[in-house]
Amino acid sequence: MSVPPPEIAPGFQEALAGFESHLRFERNRSTHTVRAYLSDVVSFLTFATQQGCGQLDQIDLALLREWLGEQHRAGHSRSTIARRAASLRAFTAWCERRSLISSDPSQRLKSPRVPHRLPVILDHVEATRLMDVAAEQANDQDPVAARDRAIVEVLYGTGMRVSELCLLDLTDIAWESRTMRVLGKGRKERVVPYGIPAERALSAWMSLRTELLSANSPAAVFLGVRGQRLDPRTARSIVGRLTHDAGVPKLAPHGLRHSAATHVLEGGADLRAVQELLGHASLATTQQYTHVSVERLRSAFDQAHPRAARD
Repeated sequence: MSVPPPEIAPGFQEALAGFESHLRFERNRSTHTVRAYLSDVVSFLTFATQQGCGQLDQIDLALLREWLGEQHRAGHSRSTIARRAASLRAFTAWCERRSLISSDPSQRLKSPRVPHRLPVILDHVEATRLMDVAAEQANDQDPVAARDRAIVEVLYGTGMRVSELCLLDLTDIAWESRTMRVLGKGRKERVVPYGIPAERALSAWMSLRTELLSANSPAAVFLGVRGQRLDPRTARSIVGRLTHDAGVPKLAPHGLRHSAATHVLEGGADLRAVQELLGHASLATTQQYTHVSVERLRSAFDQAHPRAARD
């Protein structure tokens, strides 16, 4: 959004452009994240303009609340409204830090509580079934099927995000140590290991990758059918199709990431190891992201509690 939309008041446009620059160059946010933040802020500023508000210092708590009420009346979900409120808080907080407003009215803005739901994950048997079906479909040496198999093996085998997978370049793979260099959120790099099943799937894909190359193909690990870097939306479609074909719960790539984290925890890894694997800046994020299975909780209880039932 290099040019602010004309439907917002001129008094807002310079601040919006500055906020976009802040997100892109100071915070190093991804293109997707910047687009989401700006879309939410533009929605509010358009509403404010329609209400006769044309300057940043005219924004008050009542206007913010009225905008959130409009979101509710429009039928948006609680999670969407909460996300939009968070985007607006980031914008007004930035405006206050830059002295564009004297105080931040969003500090007292309450957004709806979003109920915490445990995400759908695959158990060990389902994960194995998914990988087996992906391998079966790749048996005929079709390059697309081999690529798709490698995608699910790498997503599950490393726990990386789908955006990180699509950004992988050939030079990011260290074959001898079975590790990958991953560019995560905020352009932070980390190194993640992968296992022998993922190595085999990657090797099979690499032997067929040239069949999808075009004259201007990048050095990306994963390519689309036209020879360009794989798009995250295509990767999501691939994961959805393979989970359907395998007869397991239909997941997005994030579900494979969560499955990987849960299975690593169930295998005995501590939260800090999982934090490093997932690339979380805060351990609190990892604690919210992962959940402890009933079986693991029961096992820990039986081993540790003096009044646990024992034979």
